[in-house]
Amino acid sequence: MMRPSGWASACLLLLMAGCAGPSLRDAPPKTLKIATWNLEHLAEAEGVGCRARNASDYHALRRYADELDADVIAFEEVESAAAAARVFRPDRYTIVISGRPESGRRGTCNDRSGTGPELRSQKVGFAVRKGIAFERHPDVRELGLGNPDLRWGVDITVQAEQPLRLLAVHLKSGCSAGSEKESCDVLFRQIPVVEQWMVQRRDEGAAFAILGDWNRRLAQSGDRVWEDLAGGQPAGALLVNAAEGRRASCLQRYPDFIDHILLDPKAAARKIPGSFEEFSYGVDEESHPSDHCPIAISLR
Repeated sequence: MMRPSGWASACLLLLMAGCAGPSLRDAPPKTLKIATWNLEHLAEAEGVGCRARNASDYHALRRYADELDADVIAFEEVESAAAAARVFRPDRYTIVISGRPESGRRGTCNDRSGTGPELRSQKVGFAVRKGIAFERHPDVRELGLGNPDLRWGVDITVQAEQPLRLLAVHLKSGCSAGSEKESCDVLFRQIPVVEQWMVQRRDEGAAFAILGDWNRRLAQSGDRVWEDLAGGQPAGALLVNAAEGRRASCLQRYPDFIDHILLDPKAAARKIPGSFEEFSYGVDEESHPSDHCPIAISLR
């Protein structure tokens, strides 16, 4: 009987001990596809909330998530981790979701009439592909401005070939342009919180991206929020909009993006040219599974 070699014996002992060497899936990915997707009132249960869905609707969303095939997805308007898991397969993705507690408010989807389906919690989070190492940092609760109905930011560092800090946001709605609307005051008070987070990352020397539903047409000429974020510096000196001038095509009546992936110069230098995409559902607008289409980029 042939005796196993020393190498084979070592492997056999590892197997018997229930151990395993480093897995290829645990190696840092050489490229990283990041995306953001507002899932429009994604509830955990069927038939409830402002966008009530049935089993086939959740199945379609999961299929679209598979087709998007991103490594890290920032998501918005999701009730819970269990709701997110109905879209992002638990065997493929780890869910990270905001720790913001329930506000206790029990409004309806149509506040004017006070009737109709009940609002569900809207939270921000990430779906991170299994095998990609990441670190979760404390939520950026300051984005809530002390208002329990405003959403917090979710903050992680992804261990790619080079670490990448990611902040997922969903800012106040109702101020997509200009400054006259009542909601603009709230959104304008959220921007310094984002700026402070950026300053901290720059002081650390970290490459970063801020992605999510900004509820603002940042690419419009002279936009006040973009100018605040860019600090009056030349384009690309502080932040790069990954869309780089592309127009939105998800909904015909909205040619300007309000979902954005903003990169600092270090992250922008890692962006793979031409990798920006606006995901298309391939069906007419009335059949879209959400009122937002995902956007994504790939980085080295």
